[in-house]
Amino acid sequence: MSVALFTLGGTIAMAGHGPGRDGGTVVARLSGADLTAAVPRLADVGVPLEVQDIEAVPSARLTFARILDLVRRASDAVRDGAHGIVVTQGTDTLEETAFLADLLWPHDEPFVMTGAMRNPTLAGPDGPANLLAAAHVAAAPQARGLGALVVMNDEIHAARWVRKAHSASTGAFVSPNAGPIGSVYEGRVGVHGGVPRRAPVEVDAAALAGVRVGFHTVVLDDDPSMMNAEGCDGFVVAGFGVGHVPPAFAPILGDLTQRMPVVLASRTGAGPVLRGTYGAVGSETDLQRRGLINAGMLDPYKARVLLRVMLAAGAGRDGVAAAFAERG
Repeated sequence: MSVALFTLGGTIAMAGHGPGRDGGTVVARLSGADLTAAVPRLADVGVPLEVQDIEAVPSARLTFARILDLVRRASDAVRDGAHGIVVTQGTDTLEETAFLADLLWPHDEPFVMTGAMRNPTLAGPDGPANLLAAAHVAAAPQARGLGALVVMNDEIHAARWVRKAHSASTGAFVSPNAGPIGSVYEGRVGVHGGVPRRAPVEVDAAALAGVRVGFHTVVLDDDPSMMNAEGCDGFVVAGFGVGHVPPAFAPILGDLTQRMPVVLASRTGAGPVLRGTYGAVGSETDLQRRGLINAGMLDPYKARVLLRVMLAAGAGRDGVAAAFAERG
Protein backbone atom coordinates (compact mmCIF):
# COMPACT_ATOMS: atom_id res chain seq x y z
CA MET A 1 0.00 0.00 0.00
CA SER A 2 1.25 3.49 -0.86
CA VAL A 3 0.20 7.08 -1.48
CA ALA A 4 1.06 8.60 -4.85
CA LEU A 5 2.42 12.15 -4.68
CA PHE A 6 2.18 14.32 -7.80
CA THR A 7 3.98 17.66 -7.81
CA LEU A 8 2.97 20.63 -9.93
CA GLY A 9 5.16 23.39 -8.51
CA GLY A 10 3.79 26.49 -6.82
CA THR A 11 4.83 28.30 -3.64
CA ILE A 12 5.36 25.02 -1.80
CA ALA A 13 8.23 24.23 -4.22
CA MET A 14 9.77 27.71 -4.47
CA ALA A 15 13.13 27.60 -2.73
CA GLY A 16 15.60 29.02 -5.25
CA HIS A 17 16.10 32.62 -6.25
CA GLY A 18 15.78 33.97 -9.76
CA PRO A 19 18.23 36.28 -11.54
CA GLY A 20 19.29 39.49 -9.86
CA ARG A 21 17.35 41.51 -12.39
CA ASP A 22 14.20 39.98 -10.91
CA GLY A 23 15.07 41.30 -7.48
CA GLY A 24 15.95 37.87 -6.11
CA THR A 25 12.37 36.61 -6.38
CA VAL A 26 11.75 32.95 -5.59
CA VAL A 27 11.25 30.38 -8.33
CA ALA A 28 10.17 26.73 -8.30
CA ARG A 29 13.22 24.59 -7.64
CA LEU A 30 12.13 21.80 -5.28
CA SER A 31 11.33 18.31 -6.54
CA GLY A 32 9.00 15.88 -4.85
CA ALA A 33 11.97 14.22 -3.20
CA ASP A 34 13.06 17.60 -1.83
CA LEU A 35 9.56 18.27 -0.52
CA THR A 36 9.24 14.96 1.29
CA ALA A 37 12.76 15.26 2.74
CA ALA A 38 11.71 18.49 4.45
CA VAL A 39 8.69 16.95 6.21
CA PRO A 40 9.29 15.85 9.82
CA ARG A 41 7.74 12.54 10.88
CA LEU A 42 6.51 11.70 7.41
CA ALA A 43 7.17 8.05 8.21
CA ASP A 44 4.42 8.27 10.83
CA VAL A 45 1.87 8.25 8.02
CA GLY A 46 2.55 4.53 7.85
CA VAL A 47 2.67 4.19 4.07
CA PRO A 48 5.36 5.25 1.59
CA LEU A 49 4.89 8.19 -0.76
CA GLU A 50 5.60 7.33 -4.38
CA VAL A 51 6.70 10.59 -6.01
CA GLN A 52 5.90 11.64 -9.56
CA ASP A 53 7.16 15.08 -10.54
CA ILE A 54 4.99 16.42 -13.35
CA GLU A 55 5.79 20.05 -14.08
CA ALA A 56 6.97 22.83 -11.77
CA VAL A 57 4.87 25.80 -12.89
CA PRO A 58 2.92 28.58 -11.16
CA SER A 59 -0.72 27.58 -10.85
CA ALA A 60 -1.70 30.49 -13.11
CA ARG A 61 -0.21 28.41 -15.93
CA LEU A 62 -2.32 25.34 -15.23
CA THR A 63 -5.04 24.43 -17.71
CA PHE A 64 -8.06 22.15 -17.90
CA ALA A 65 -5.98 19.83 -20.11
CA ARG A 66 -3.22 19.59 -17.51
CA ILE A 67 -5.68 18.71 -14.77
CA LEU A 68 -7.32 16.14 -17.04
CA ASP A 69 -3.88 14.59 -17.57
CA LEU A 70 -3.22 14.70 -13.82
CA VAL A 71 -6.46 12.84 -13.10
CA ARG A 72 -5.50 10.24 -15.71
CA ARG A 73 -2.08 9.72 -14.11
CA ALA A 74 -3.64 9.51 -10.66
CA SER A 75 -6.17 6.95 -11.90
CA ASP A 76 -3.28 4.87 -13.24
CA ALA A 77 -1.63 5.06 -9.83
CA VAL A 78 -4.80 3.84 -8.13
CA ARG A 79 -5.05 0.94 -10.57
CA ASP A 80 -1.43 0.12 -9.70
CA GLY A 81 -2.33 -0.10 -6.02
CA ALA A 82 -2.10 3.43 -4.58
CA HIS A 83 -4.32 3.85 -1.53
CA GLY A 84 -4.68 7.59 -2.10
CA ILE A 85 -3.41 10.58 -4.05
CA VAL A 86 -1.68 13.78 -2.93
CA VAL A 87 -1.15 16.69 -5.33
CA THR A 88 0.97 19.74 -4.56
CA GLN A 89 0.39 22.88 -6.61
CA GLY A 90 0.23 26.65 -6.36
CA THR A 91 -2.71 28.07 -4.45
CA ASP A 92 -3.80 30.77 -6.92
CA THR A 93 -6.09 28.42 -8.87
CA LEU A 94 -6.42 25.62 -6.31
CA GLU A 95 -10.13 26.15 -5.68
CA GLU A 96 -10.83 25.72 -9.40
CA THR A 97 -8.48 22.81 -10.12
CA ALA A 98 -9.80 20.93 -7.09
CA PHE A 99 -13.40 21.31 -8.26
CA LEU A 100 -12.45 20.24 -11.77
CA ALA A 101 -10.67 17.17 -10.41
CA ASP A 102 -13.71 16.39 -8.26
CA LEU A 103 -15.97 16.41 -11.33
CA LEU A 104 -13.65 13.96 -13.08
CA TRP A 105 -12.42 11.68 -10.28
CA PRO A 106 -14.02 8.21 -10.58
CA HIS A 107 -12.48 6.41 -7.58
CA ASP A 108 -13.20 6.03 -3.86
CA GLU A 109 -9.52 6.58 -3.08
CA PRO A 110 -8.94 10.10 -1.66
CA PHE A 111 -7.68 12.74 -4.10
CA VAL A 112 -6.04 15.30 -1.83
CA MET A 113 -4.67 18.63 -3.01
CA THR A 114 -2.45 20.96 -1.01
CA GLY A 115 0.08 23.75 -1.33
CA ALA A 116 1.62 26.54 0.70
CA MET A 117 1.15 30.21 1.41
CA ARG A 118 4.70 30.81 2.71
CA ASN A 119 7.60 29.64 0.57
CA PRO A 120 10.52 27.75 2.13
CA THR A 121 12.83 30.80 2.13
CA LEU A 122 10.58 32.52 4.70
CA ALA A 123 10.33 32.02 8.43
CA GLY A 124 7.61 29.52 9.25
CA PRO A 125 6.92 27.95 5.84
CA ASP A 126 3.66 26.02 5.94
CA GLY A 127 4.38 23.63 3.07
CA PRO A 128 5.85 20.75 5.12
CA ALA A 129 2.95 20.77 7.59
CA ASN A 130 0.39 20.92 4.78
CA LEU A 131 2.06 18.07 2.91
CA LEU A 132 2.18 15.94 6.06
CA ALA A 133 -1.50 16.57 6.79
CA ALA A 134 -2.45 15.83 3.18
CA ALA A 135 -0.54 12.52 3.29
CA HIS A 136 -2.37 11.52 6.48
CA VAL A 137 -5.72 12.28 4.82
CA ALA A 138 -4.83 10.41 1.63
CA ALA A 139 -3.98 7.33 3.69
CA ALA A 140 -7.03 7.54 5.97
CA PRO A 141 -9.89 5.07 5.47
CA GLN A 142 -12.40 7.69 6.62
CA ALA A 143 -11.46 9.92 3.68
CA ARG A 144 -12.50 7.33 1.11
CA GLY A 145 -15.47 8.20 -1.05
CA LEU A 146 -15.20 11.95 -0.44
CA GLY A 147 -13.86 12.85 -3.89
CA ALA A 148 -11.34 15.64 -4.25
CA LEU A 149 -10.29 17.38 -1.05
CA VAL A 150 -8.16 20.40 -0.22
CA VAL A 151 -6.04 20.12 2.93
CA MET A 152 -4.53 23.35 4.21
CA ASN A 153 -3.73 24.63 7.69
CA ASP A 154 -4.72 21.25 9.23
CA GLU A 155 -8.25 21.61 7.83
CA ILE A 156 -9.97 19.32 5.33
CA HIS A 157 -12.17 21.07 2.78
CA ALA A 158 -14.48 19.55 0.18
CA ALA A 159 -13.57 20.73 -3.32
CA ARG A 160 -17.23 21.64 -3.80
CA TRP A 161 -17.10 24.32 -1.10
CA VAL A 162 -13.50 25.53 -0.73
CA ARG A 163 -12.37 29.04 -1.68
CA LYS A 164 -9.17 31.04 -1.38
CA ALA A 165 -10.34 34.00 0.67
CA HIS A 166 -7.06 35.77 1.47
CA SER A 167 -4.09 36.58 -0.75
CA ALA A 168 -1.34 35.90 1.81
CA SER A 169 -2.57 34.39 5.09
CA THR A 170 -1.75 30.78 5.98
CA GLY A 171 -5.46 30.50 6.80
CA ALA A 172 -6.42 31.59 3.30
CA PHE A 173 -8.61 28.59 2.47
CA VAL A 174 -12.13 28.50 3.81
CA SER A 175 -15.48 26.94 2.97
CA PRO A 176 -17.89 29.82 3.67
CA ASN A 177 -21.07 27.88 2.92
CA ALA A 178 -20.28 24.75 4.89
CA GLY A 179 -17.05 25.02 6.85
CA PRO A 180 -14.29 22.42 6.74
CA ILE A 181 -15.47 18.81 6.69
CA GLY A 182 -12.68 17.60 8.94
CA SER A 183 -9.30 18.26 10.49
CA VAL A 184 -5.92 16.69 11.14
CA TYR A 185 -4.41 16.74 14.62
CA GLU A 186 -1.48 14.73 16.04
CA GLY A 187 -1.53 12.71 12.83
CA ARG A 188 -5.17 11.73 13.36
CA VAL A 189 -7.74 12.42 10.68
CA GLY A 190 -11.18 13.45 11.81
CA VAL A 191 -13.99 13.70 9.25
CA HIS A 192 -17.39 15.03 10.27
CA GLY A 193 -19.01 15.82 6.95
CA GLY A 194 -18.83 15.50 3.21
CA VAL A 195 -20.55 16.16 -0.09
CA PRO A 196 -22.74 13.48 -1.71
CA ARG A 197 -20.75 11.91 -4.52
CA ARG A 198 -22.07 12.26 -8.05
CA ALA A 199 -21.19 10.18 -11.07
CA PRO A 200 -17.95 11.47 -12.63
CA VAL A 201 -18.20 13.39 -15.87
CA GLU A 202 -16.39 11.75 -18.77
CA VAL A 203 -14.68 14.23 -21.07
CA ASP A 204 -11.53 14.33 -23.18
CA ALA A 205 -8.93 17.02 -23.71
CA ALA A 206 -9.85 17.60 -27.35
CA ALA A 207 -13.48 18.31 -26.47
CA LEU A 208 -12.44 20.67 -23.67
CA ALA A 209 -10.11 22.53 -25.99
CA GLY A 210 -13.00 23.21 -28.34
CA VAL A 211 -15.26 24.83 -25.73
CA ARG A 212 -15.15 28.50 -24.79
CA VAL A 213 -17.03 29.88 -21.80
CA GLY A 214 -17.38 33.63 -21.35
CA PHE A 215 -17.44 35.35 -17.98
CA HIS A 216 -18.60 38.74 -16.75
CA THR A 217 -18.72 40.16 -13.23
CA VAL A 218 -21.35 42.87 -12.88
CA VAL A 219 -20.22 46.07 -11.15
CA LEU A 220 -21.83 49.34 -10.10
CA ASP A 221 -23.09 51.44 -13.03
CA ASP A 222 -21.97 48.72 -15.43
CA ASP A 223 -22.24 48.99 -19.19
CA PRO A 224 -23.68 45.91 -20.96
CA SER A 225 -21.56 46.69 -24.02
CA MET A 226 -18.55 45.57 -21.93
CA MET A 227 -20.00 42.05 -21.76
CA ASN A 228 -18.48 40.11 -24.64
CA ALA A 229 -19.85 36.68 -25.55
CA GLU A 230 -18.54 36.57 -29.11
CA GLY A 231 -17.27 33.12 -30.05
CA CYS A 232 -18.49 31.57 -26.81
CA ASP A 233 -20.36 28.30 -26.33
CA GLY A 234 -21.62 29.24 -22.88
CA PHE A 235 -21.56 32.19 -20.52
CA VAL A 236 -21.42 32.87 -16.77
CA VAL A 237 -22.57 36.16 -15.29
CA ALA A 238 -21.63 36.94 -11.69
CA GLY A 239 -24.45 39.13 -10.46
CA PHE A 240 -24.96 41.28 -7.39
CA GLY A 241 -26.21 39.74 -4.17
CA VAL A 242 -28.70 36.93 -4.69
CA GLY A 243 -28.45 37.16 -8.49
CA HIS A 244 -29.24 40.66 -9.72
CA VAL A 245 -27.97 42.73 -12.64
CA PRO A 246 -28.68 46.30 -13.82
CA PRO A 247 -31.93 46.44 -15.84
CA ALA A 248 -30.10 47.16 -19.11
CA PHE A 249 -28.41 43.75 -18.89
CA ALA A 250 -31.65 41.76 -18.64
CA PRO A 251 -32.84 41.76 -22.27
CA ILE A 252 -29.29 41.25 -23.57
CA LEU A 253 -28.76 38.24 -21.32
CA GLY A 254 -32.19 36.93 -22.30
CA ASP A 255 -31.30 37.16 -25.98
CA LEU A 256 -28.00 35.43 -25.26
CA THR A 257 -29.82 32.39 -23.84
CA GLN A 258 -31.23 31.77 -27.32
CA ARG A 259 -27.68 31.11 -28.53
CA MET A 260 -26.02 29.37 -25.59
CA PRO A 261 -26.50 28.29 -21.96
CA VAL A 262 -26.13 31.30 -19.66
CA VAL A 263 -25.53 30.67 -15.96
CA LEU A 264 -26.37 33.17 -13.23
CA ALA A 265 -24.10 33.11 -10.17
CA SER A 266 -23.51 35.47 -7.26
CA ARG A 267 -20.32 37.50 -7.01
CA THR A 268 -20.55 37.68 -3.19
CA GLY A 269 -18.48 34.58 -2.41
CA ALA A 270 -21.06 32.84 -0.25
CA GLY A 271 -24.74 32.04 -0.28
CA PRO A 272 -27.12 31.03 -3.07
CA VAL A 273 -28.69 32.64 -6.06
CA LEU A 274 -32.34 32.89 -5.07
CA ARG A 275 -35.14 31.58 -7.28
CA GLY A 276 -38.25 33.64 -6.67
CA THR A 277 -37.97 36.44 -4.11
CA TYR A 278 -37.41 39.61 -6.15
CA GLY A 279 -39.35 40.54 -9.24
CA ALA A 280 -37.86 43.73 -10.71
CA VAL A 281 -36.26 43.79 -14.16
CA GLY A 282 -32.80 42.32 -13.71
CA SER A 283 -33.77 40.36 -10.59
CA GLU A 284 -33.14 36.65 -10.18
CA THR A 285 -36.79 35.85 -10.95
CA ASP A 286 -36.75 37.98 -14.09
CA LEU A 287 -33.47 36.54 -15.34
CA GLN A 288 -34.57 32.94 -14.85
CA ARG A 289 -37.81 33.74 -16.66
CA ARG A 290 -35.64 34.92 -19.54
CA GLY A 291 -33.82 31.56 -19.59
CA LEU A 292 -30.78 31.98 -17.36
CA ILE A 293 -29.69 28.89 -15.41
CA ASN A 294 -29.42 29.23 -11.63
CA ALA A 295 -25.93 28.35 -10.30
CA GLY A 296 -27.31 27.63 -6.83
CA MET A 297 -24.54 27.71 -4.22
CA LEU A 298 -21.73 27.46 -6.76
CA ASP A 299 -19.53 30.54 -6.89
CA PRO A 300 -18.93 32.02 -10.36
CA TYR A 301 -15.50 30.41 -10.77
CA LYS A 302 -16.78 26.91 -10.07
CA ALA A 303 -19.85 27.62 -12.19
CA ARG A 304 -17.51 28.35 -15.10
CA VAL A 305 -15.68 25.04 -14.51
CA LEU A 306 -18.91 23.01 -14.40
CA LEU A 307 -20.36 24.74 -17.47
CA ARG A 308 -17.26 24.14 -19.56
CA VAL A 309 -17.02 20.49 -18.51
CA MET A 310 -20.69 19.82 -19.25
CA LEU A 311 -20.53 21.49 -22.66
CA ALA A 312 -17.39 19.50 -23.49
CA ALA A 313 -19.24 16.34 -22.46
CA GLY A 314 -21.90 17.15 -25.06
CA ALA A 315 -24.66 18.45 -22.79
CA GLY A 316 -27.26 20.79 -24.22
CA ARG A 317 -29.09 23.44 -22.25
CA ASP A 318 -31.31 20.93 -20.45
CA GLY A 319 -28.30 18.79 -19.51
CA VAL A 320 -26.45 21.84 -18.24
CA ALA A 321 -29.47 22.91 -16.19
CA ALA A 322 -29.76 19.41 -14.71
CA ALA A 323 -26.06 19.43 -13.76
CA PHE A 324 -26.44 22.75 -11.93
CA ALA A 325 -29.60 21.56 -10.21
CA GLU A 326 -27.68 18.51 -8.98
CA ARG A 327 -24.35 20.12 -8.08
CA GLY A 328 -25.20 23.78 -7.51
